[in-house]
Order: sequence, then structure tokens, then C-alpha cells
Amino acid sequence: MFTRTESFRDFIRFYPVISFIIVIHILLYLLTALPIFPNQYLLERLAGVNLYVVNGEYWRLVTPIFMHAGFAHMLFNSFSLVLFGPALEQLLGRTKFILVYLGTGIAANVATLLLEPLTYTHVGSSGAIFGLFGFYISIILFRKAMLSRENSQTILTIAIIAVLMTFFQSNINVSAHLFGMLSGFLIGAAAYRR
Repeated sequence: MFTRTESFRDFIRFYPVISFIIVIHILLYLLTALPIFPNQYLLERLAGVNLYVVNGEYWRLVTPIFMHAGFAHMLFNSFSLVLFGPALEQLLGRTKFILVYLGTGIAANVATLLLEPLTYTHVGSSGAIFGLFGFYISIILFRKAMLSRENSQTILTIAIIAVLMTFFQSNINVSAHLFGMLSGFLIGAAAYRR
């Protein structure tokens, strides 16, 4: 389930939403890394900055989901999405997967707005990725038969490690990680508790 054996072409065909999100990650990273725009113009316009959000720049609740602070950040989040996203894109279908991904990412950014200082600035898709973990956890709790025992253990182990690492690494948006996961769990619980 979490082992990728598809060819590059098959991956794009089977998981078009994830493929598109990763293309956006790469393009935005390249546009911010290359000296095309002066003074990191795109990063300044699309990063989550709480002060700007409360002053009406509401797109900053969405755009940080696709922006990253450097190559390693972009690569790690994109790799995580490649590993853990395909099963959910297949399970939910394209539209519902997009709604879960964006919904949890936006929830993570709203939590950041409410819990962090007005001067707080953030980028990264990890809130949405933690949302996918939360959604998986709701499946494990409410629809055990949908995942094998091995896959359930893998998800739980990685989710626990990810939460623990949130508190031991510097420059991590703790609010986004925790509330991304919580929102994913609540969305999944609403969908599968019946």
C-alpha cells in the first residue's frame, strides 16, 4: 500500500491529483530559488503571515500549503505525499481527496493564525500531510477492515514519530502539524463513524 512500484507514467495516470500538487511544489520552489523575481517576491506574496491575513490577505490561508522554505523542505514534503497520498487518492477519489488535503491544510493554517503571534510567518504542506495521517487514523479506528493490520501499524508508528519529531525539531509549525492531524481525523470520523 505504501510501497511505490508504478512507473513514473503510471504514477501520474493513477494519481493525477498528487502528481499535480508535486508539480506545483517544484514549480513554486524553482520560481523562488531562481533569481527571476527580486527579493523573493513570490515567497513574500504567498507565505502565511498572520498579520497580513488579519488585514485581509485571506489567500495566505491556502498558498502556504504549496510553498516551501528550501529544497530539502520541498523534497521531504513531496516525498511524504508520494508515499502516503496515493492510497487515499484511490480510496476517496480525486474530488474528495482534494477537499481533504486542502481542508486539512487550511485548518492547519487557521490554527496557526489563531495560536501564533501576528508576526508569525510559515510555509509548507506538512499541515495537510499531517491531515492525511489524521484521516488514516480515523479509518483505523472506525473502519479497520479498510486497512491491513500491517498498514495500520505502519501509519500509527509513523504518525507517532512525526508528532514526537514536531516537538524536537526547530522551525516547525507545531500548531499546523497538530491541528492538521486533528482536522484530518475529524473529517475521517465524520465520514466513517456511521
